[in-house]
Amino acid sequence: MSTAFDLLYSETEEELRSAVRALLADRCAPADVLARAETGRPHDPALWHTLAAEIGTAGLLVPEKLGGQGAGHREAAVVLEELGRAVAPVPYLTSAVLATEILLGCDTPDVAGLLRELAAGRQVCVPALPLTQAPGAPLPAAVRDTGGGILTGSVTSVADAVAADVLLVLADTGLYAVPAGEVALTGRVPLDLTRPLATVTLDGAAGTRLADPATARAAVAGALLSGAGLLASEQLGLAQWCLTETVRHVRGRHQFNRPVGSFQALKHRLARLWLDVASARAAARAAADALATGAPDAPLTVAVAQAYCSGVAVRAAEECVQLHGGIGMTWEHPAHLYLKRAKAAALTLGTPGHHHTLVADFAELPSP
Repeated sequence: MSTAFDLLYSETEEELRSAVRALLADRCAPADVLARAETGRPHDPALWHTLAAEIGTAGLLVPEKLGGQGAGHREAAVVLEELGRAVAPVPYLTSAVLATEILLGCDTPDVAGLLRELAAGRQVCVPALPLTQAPGAPLPAAVRDTGGGILTGSVTSVADAVAADVLLVLADTGLYAVPAGEVALTGRVPLDLTRPLATVTLDGAAGTRLADPATARAAVAGALLSGAGLLASEQLGLAQWCLTETVRHVRGRHQFNRPVGSFQALKHRLARLWLDVASARAAARAAADALATGAPDAPLTVAVAQAYCSGVAVRAAEECVQLHGGIGMTWEHPAHLYLKRAKAAALTLGTPGHHHTLVADFAELPSP
């Protein structure tokens, strides 16, 4: 039996969108994002505090009994749409989604205390997993417990580790919470300057055990599924900005005494892009709704959303750069930030090829 998805935004979701968009318009203009990205430390702690604590977005997935908002994946998806529209350099996907989902999958007193800190926006928690780690793929076993919670090993390409207060480390004996001061970070040059990457090295780092190996791996697997589904909403927001900004540009730019956008070839390109973005919205909303309702076919819906939205975000960003002409190629124009985020997001939590394979497996179709 097919699932009937609710693809429409509720009044509450639209109010949340308005609050987040107003904040980002005031505090996260493209020029500000670029300026921070050039420093090598793109995160804005003041912006994160307002977004996470004052608006309360960090606790959307956390139940009220643990200090959260008791909302769900649909509301988190709306936040990620707006963050994608602004290419905001905040650790929302890694901390408020991935780390939070991992902790929710582990039921211990230590987890409850950490969840309260995350929901209140007082701490940032990041899973020590490669950004490319995909749902359905084997989990890495790079970290060993040498005894008594003393961990040794390293994990590459960990996103937002530089902003973390606590890292969630998957070791051979379970899941551990490790203070950031216990690990060594080696920065990597990322394609997307707004989402920094680092190699996390643990050399006798002391951690607090949160879950046994079986529980930990199940929690991480569930978090990767949710993260991939909600990443589609971030990609949707990015594509929407690229389409809107490109239409605005071609309507205002004149050649041969007429708007560039009046030429039929460009009209056709933008019409196709509009259809792509509309389809991406349906796919992303279906994934968010499937996660929120715990639909049995959520893994299939998430795989469809990622397989489709990754490509749409890249195409939208490429069209944005190309149709802006010479200015789209310059460092000063924000188009390159969106192209780099789109390209990097297409590798985040699994490539489109990986998700196409999952779709084929879930739907019992021949693999592509």
